[in-house]
Amino acid sequence: MASGKGGTGKTTVAVNFALSIEDVQLFDCDVEEPDCHLFLGLDLEKIEDVNILVPIVDRTKCDFCGKCSGFCQFNAIAVLPEDILVFPALCHGCGGCALVCPKAAIVYKNRSIGIIEKAKEKAKGENLEFYSGALNIGEALVSAVIKVLKKYADESKTVIFDAPPGTTCPVITSVRGSDYCILVAEPTLFGFHDLLLTIDVIKKLGIPFGIIINRSDIGDDRVEKYCETEGIPVLMKIRHDREIARLYSEGIPFVSRMPEWREKFVQLLDKIRVQLASEEAGNLKEAGT
Repeated sequence: MASGKGGTGKTTVAVNFALSIEDVQLFDCDVEEPDCHLFLGLDLEKIEDVNILVPIVDRTKCDFCGKCSGFCQFNAIAVLPEDILVFPALCHGCGGCALVCPKAAIVYKNRSIGIIEKAKEKAKGENLEFYSGALNIGEALVSAVIKVLKKYADESKTVIFDAPPGTTCPVITSVRGSDYCILVAEPTLFGFHDLLLTIDVIKKLGIPFGIIINRSDIGDDRVEKYCETEGIPVLMKIRHDREIARLYSEGIPFVSRMPEWREKFVQLLDKIRVQLASEEAGNLKEAGT
């Protein structure tokens, strides 16, 4: 589940979708601002620390040749004529500096950048497993936390990754490897502009996708017309509904009070399966098999 910009209703759609289908896992990959659990009313418990390895330099071995700093693409090491400085916050933990050190002067230590959490219990009355990542305040390695979080995905279940908004590396890390990407858009000029950027990224990743238009009766019809012209399926339209907005403001998933929407989300999953089957058949035909 992705969107080109924040505020499109992506998390709302992800939560309500997850509550409507069977045997599902929901992952909150927006690790800088995780909030899915607030709508689900779940208490979380830490299940893993997320660490990266940062270098420690043995100055009795180091001859300040500068090969480590020359290798580092993130400027995490600076070599002076008679000293060497390490900036842990810039280090991505790739291990390259130790590999190129001719004096074997670099070792590593763990540095915590975040945690992985899991719901203590399933959502009340629902067959939903929930996982979330939380990046430590001040850290920048968002994708590193998301990669660890995704390790808990069970491929025997329907797995929903609620990606951060935008088109940057954390979004790519979230959606990479997915069978399908749902893009949530709003029918406004800004929404359309950012949707185009997201579509470009998803196409480059080669992931099949479709669109959900949220608050479909505001703005204009440029998103829908674009999808029609490009042959992009519009999977669902959600009108700007006062009751949905009220429930959102109270942190209540709207399918819990508007049960007719559960069936619509079940149908959404069916539409995705049909699209994937159709695209697979088309690919086999094109390959001549």
